[in-house]
Amino acid sequence: MRKLVLIALPLLMLYGCASEPDTAGIGTDPMTQGDNYQDYLKVNNPELGKRLKITDVKSRKTNEFLEVNLQLLSTYDKTQNLQYQFYWYDADGFVIEPGKTPWKAIALHGQQNLTLRAMAPVKNVDKFSLYVREVPKEVYKFED
Repeated sequence: MRKLVLIALPLLMLYGCASEPDTAGIGTDPMTQGDNYQDYLKVNNPELGKRLKITDVKSRKTNEFLEVNLQLLSTYDKTQNLQYQFYWYDADGFVIEPGKTPWKAIALHGQQNLTLRAMAPVKNVDKFSLYVREVPKEVYKFED
């Protein structure tokens, strides 16, 4: 009996330390430890990419529409005036309704973690990505 306890105890400890994986940004597939939330982020310049990080992604199907909750973190100390847009993809990786999702403006303050929510425009969406760009600091005036 004592040998059985000595064998079973380490197995129980390993089982107790195991945790359920987080939900990925694609469907409800579990994310493994090596998956990277940054794969969902697309930026218009590398410097901006260094100042942003996706810290969490959750998704679900609601009435067959993909719904997304995404945590965007500023790793920068100052306020960033940004615009973001979700891109939606079908199972084959083709963009669905490109250009139809509007750009939305946000002010992401220093070290702020902000939740962005979106719902796919059609039912056959399987994947998504978040595009972020900086709002120009200067207004350009074109003369005739």
